[in-house]
Amino acid sequence: MQSVLSRISNLFWLWTILGTAWAWFFPSHFTWFITDRVPATDIKLISLGLGFIMLGMGLTLSVDDFRAVLRRPWVIGLGVAAQFLIMPLLGWSVASLFDLPPMLKLGLILVSCCPGGTASNVICYLARANVALSVMMTMCSTLVAIVLTPLLTKIYASAILEVDAWAMFQSMVTIVLLPVIGGVMLNQFFGKKLDGIKKISPIVSILVIVLIVGGVVGATKANIIAHAGGLLVAIFILHALGFLLGYSAGWVTKLAEGDRRTLSIEVGMQNSGLGSALAKQHFSLLAATPCAISALYHCLIGSFLAAMWRVKPTIDKT
Repeated sequence: MQSVLSRISNLFWLWTILGTAWAWFFPSHFTWFITDRVPATDIKLISLGLGFIMLGMGLTLSVDDFRAVLRRPWVIGLGVAAQFLIMPLLGWSVASLFDLPPMLKLGLILVSCCPGGTASNVICYLARANVALSVMMTMCSTLVAIVLTPLLTKIYASAILEVDAWAMFQSMVTIVLLPVIGGVMLNQFFGKKLDGIKKISPIVSILVIVLIVGGVVGATKANIIAHAGGLLVAIFILHALGFLLGYSAGWVTKLAEGDRRTLSIEVGMQNSGLGSALAKQHFSLLAATPCAISALYHCLIGSFLAAMWRVKPTIDKT
């Protein structure tokens, strides 16, 4: 059973592609997830779904994992710094180069200011990179993003639209911080009793990501068609350079090959689901479009690199 679940998780890139194609031809099959709310409440399904993803991430972490950060603080710090220095600057630069509507530019900048996504951990596994380091970088960048994502979005996108950084910070606390802390606490007190939930957590995460990406793509199909040329090229450049510069940062600092791959993947892959939710909640559905396309692109590029690197085994040095 575990083997089957692992295989399903490792093919998340395929589910993203299939989900996007499905949403393109049958938008209504996905748009409900980004428009509807939990019955009898004001809770949006998209926010609830992201909360489950973050809760699942928390369930995989323990207090000991946080202690492990102290053993290689500079490597993890390098990864987080690269994430929030390279990608936001790239996002702003690429958005400035292409003649896209303001909301699409805003969405491009927003997704570049998001932390690394949980999908990067799967790609690191497939690429024979340092999975443990990947998990720690994802965790740390996610926690730091609670402050940095709203702040950097405001800095880089203020010329496009007034950004309410405080409102975005509140969303990050609700969607990211509280579920992650809740997951860590549950894992700390119940541990092995939650093994069944931990096994299906990655599948739930993949399902939510596909629903979000499919929902945004389906709802903004007309806008994607109208701006396909510039938008698709811009987002591809953003992620291609992110992977390249992430690897280069590891090369310059003389990290082991496995760690360089990890840095490349962590920098190049964003939490596009989070970006989509923030864009829809604080800006517009149009602003969420680049975030959805971002999810598709970084999955494809990451999967290509994983396939290439997988045939070149490396030994991680810790």
